[in-house]
Amino acid sequence: MNSSADISRIPVKNIFYMLAYAWDHPHEKRMIDVHGEDEKDIINLLSKVFISKVKSLIKKGFYREYQPYQEESGVIRGKVLFKESIERFSFKRGKMHIQHENLTYDIPHNQIIKAAMLRLSMYESLEKQYYDEIKRLLMYFQSVSRIHLHPKLFHQVTLHRNNQHYQFILNICQFISENVLLHEGAGSAAFNDFSRDHMKMARLFENFVKNFYKTEIVGSKARSETLDWGAVGNETHHLPLMHTDISLEIDDQKYIIDTKFYHHGLVEFKSKEIVRSGHLYQLYSYLENDRRIRNGRKSVGVLLYPRVNQSFYLDYEMQGFNIKVCSIDLAVNWRKVESRLLEII
Repeated sequence: MNSSADISRIPVKNIFYMLAYAWDHPHEKRMIDVHGEDEKDIINLLSKVFISKVKSLIKKGFYREYQPYQEESGVIRGKVLFKESIERFSFKRGKMHIQHENLTYDIPHNQIIKAAMLRLSMYESLEKQYYDEIKRLLMYFQSVSRIHLHPKLFHQVTLHRNNQHYQFILNICQFISENVLLHEGAGSAAFNDFSRDHMKMARLFENFVKNFYKTEIVGSKARSETLDWGAVGNETHHLPLMHTDISLEIDDQKYIIDTKFYHHGLVEFKSKEIVRSGHLYQLYSYLENDRRIRNGRKSVGVLLYPRVNQSFYLDYEMQGFNIKVCSIDLAVNWRKVESRLLEII
């Protein structure tokens, strides 16, 4: 059997559903019909969602914040800037330099959205209908400053109860920032296909699975966990950290799930396919240390691989541990992806 995960064959909408879970906004997956036509790439699909979210934002009203503002004025309000007033002889004109706060839309949240729309409008493969929509929506951002879209900007944005509705749209903006790259001096942009980046896809797969279980299994707890080696010695800081990808607790049962985003989940050995030994040793080490920490209570171990158009499910009893080696076919209808993940547990 061929255990290759041909990522290019994953439907674009399935990638969107994975992103929705990974970003911890699973309810947003309803924006794309599971039985509808697929878009030609993830950027066009996200553009469709992005445009819809921007329209909702305009209808609801942009979030505003107080920002410091300096001006020379004949009306004293806020803080008087004596140094600037003296240096510029403001008093001769019957005015003073003052600093006060204005309630404004021109804040990082809205600046990022505008910058993302401008970046999308330069994307060479953007569908015309989306291009036209973006150009029309930009008119609502005329009072918002134009900035260069840069990953560092997203660390400057503060989200709280009053602006939490910005979270998902900013997730899309960050994705655009990282994956729609400008051609220097050409005034156009191209898609940097993140699905070819092993590290990005591995992180997406892990976060998707973790948040899927946390969302879809009521009462469950899913998190990454650091396990203690139980080592004794003077320099234990030299030991590597033992992190689980996913520690899932459902009632009294615990699962340790290791997600492995490999193009080949199984490896060929003497004309047959076998489980990767390194992955099995790693999972077994997690299970043994977890048993020690939990005073003999055993967890179920799961190695989970993505796969396209073919699946495998191996179930073993090893040294008293139940260990499953499974794949999930990401190319099938999303309802089947959901069912498969729930079957594994």
